[in-house]
Amino acid sequence: MVFIKPHIKSSWCCVVVALCLLSIPLPTVAASLTVKLDNPPESGTVEFQLFDSANAFGALRNPFRTIRYDVDAHERYVIEDIPPGEYALFVYSDQNENKRIDKNFVGIPVEPIGFSNRYAPKAPPSFSRAAFVLKDNETRHFDVELYQALGDFGRLGVGVGLIARSSPYREYDGGVYQIIPAITYTGERLQVYGPNVQLGIAGSGRLRLALSGQYRIGVYKEEDSPFLAGMGDRKDTFLAGLAIQAELPGVVDLELGYQHDVLDRIGGGVAGLSVSKGLQSGIVRFTPKLGINYTSSEIANHDFGVPADKATASRPAYTLGSTTSIEAGIGLFIEITREWLFVVDLNWEKFSDEVTDSPIVDKDSVVKGFAVISYVF
Repeated sequence: MVFIKPHIKSSWCCVVVALCLLSIPLPTVAASLTVKLDNPPESGTVEFQLFDSANAFGALRNPFRTIRYDVDAHERYVIEDIPPGEYALFVYSDQNENKRIDKNFVGIPVEPIGFSNRYAPKAPPSFSRAAFVLKDNETRHFDVELYQALGDFGRLGVGVGLIARSSPYREYDGGVYQIIPAITYTGERLQVYGPNVQLGIAGSGRLRLALSGQYRIGVYKEEDSPFLAGMGDRKDTFLAGLAIQAELPGVVDLELGYQHDVLDRIGGGVAGLSVSKGLQSGIVRFTPKLGINYTSSEIANHDFGVPADKATASRPAYTLGSTTSIEAGIGLFIEITREWLFVVDLNWEKFSDEVTDSPIVDKDSVVKGFAVISYVF
């Protein structure tokens, strides 16, 4: 029989206890922020929002911590009990006391705002430019200047853009392309980006209604393919209608809209229902989206039909009713500098069988979109 000496047994017990203590995580010591406003409002409420997610910060939704202060003689506002980590600070003056940041139709705040690191973007913010790290028991101080993101009269930009669409037509692998001067404007109600225009008419929070318009490029020229010869070039036109946008949980947006051919060059209109989610990596904000489209018979026949008087032996007459399609895409917004912005909207559209059965069509989908590079004043 083997006997363990008492002092050896005691030593092993101490080792076990020490290992157990080492395995217990040490408690973190909360950090804090102090904030001084260079130009505090004369009255009302100021809200401080702390973000720990780049995706949420890009949309200014779902902050990690929110604290409100009535404007008074405070020289410094304090945010306490913050776990160590990486954050970005957003401040706004709640001028109408509705306890939310009021935004225009595309989600840009219309009340005075400010950020950590003296960051003052002219477009949706980038987490990386406003981010800072808080350590255990650390107190950080920020001076913040409130400003109007849209300026006094909105933000005007000038640049160049490209509209493009691939071809689904027989014996043609090219597409249609058009370079356009890109005059961009973002105001409290009016927004113009490339071929798209929106005018907010109601709502400034989670539900917004706007008039919307879009320049629609002609989908083909008759010289593009032998199967299109004699059909005539398809017409450019301008579509306009209504759009409603809803902010859903999880930084998800839902948009429903209808646009009609207001120039009556084609007739009819298009409708769409889409869902999108904003994501962010560094200075790049990208928005994957998925939707379903409705196209009236007038536009469907203009794009894919064959009138009886244009029929040939190899191109029989073909008439469509209204059609539907599914669409998936991604939007890119890159803040190159505070003044230089690059915007891309790229989509893949899958046609219904009624479209692909057309004698002038041999592909079941197209890729379309636009790109704009702009200098914002």
